[in-house]
Amino acid sequence: MSGKPVLHYANIRGRMEPIRWLLAAAGVEFEERILKTKDDLQKLRTDGSLLFQQVPMVEIDGMKMVQTRAILNYIAGKYNLYGKDLKERALIDMYVEGLADLFELIMYHEFKPANEKEKDLANIMDKATNRYLPVFEKVFKDHGHDFLVGNKLSKADVSLLENILWLEELKPDALAKFPLLQSFKARMSNIPSIKKFLQPGSAKKPLIQEKDIPSVIAIFH
Repeated sequence: MSGKPVLHYANIRGRMEPIRWLLAAAGVEFEERILKTKDDLQKLRTDGSLLFQQVPMVEIDGMKMVQTRAILNYIAGKYNLYGKDLKERALIDMYVEGLADLFELIMYHEFKPANEKEKDLANIMDKATNRYLPVFEKVFKDHGHDFLVGNKLSKADVSLLENILWLEELKPDALAKFPLLQSFKARMSNIPSIKKFLQPGSAKKPLIQEKDIPSVIAIFH
């Protein structure tokens, strides 16, 4: 064993992508075991690797961890991306949970039927620009720091950047009304570990291609 975390998931963003992002931001190299068929998933279930019979699953520090938020919390705690005290951690969790709601909307957009995508994107952008992004624009306006909590990189910053970049892939002018978030994006994208993750050829997954959707659905259903 190399000692690197091992990530078990399909070759898509999905619920594993925030984990890839957080490990990359922490500067941690990881390996991926890509699930290509339903049999690959079933094997993990049969050998007892999946506590609740589902992925993402990450092998790390002798554990086989499941449940995305539990994995993210562990990584954040291990690599000092979780604030300095309980109050900072609570604030980080509030921000991340809000972003997780936005992430769910964005993630499922890829799998919507073609005739529903335009309406779905309009709904996503309405919620993003009226409910979620204004929260973070206000945070930066109120405290004037470079990072969301404690003026130090945390999992909340990583989650915000991930969601922002995905939104911009769907609608390039998503940040048009949010100048402080535009500045945040530029700062975060230049952090060396994150800059590396954003380069072509990294472990960051691209948007799923429509032709690949049936094979991905077949793994999980």
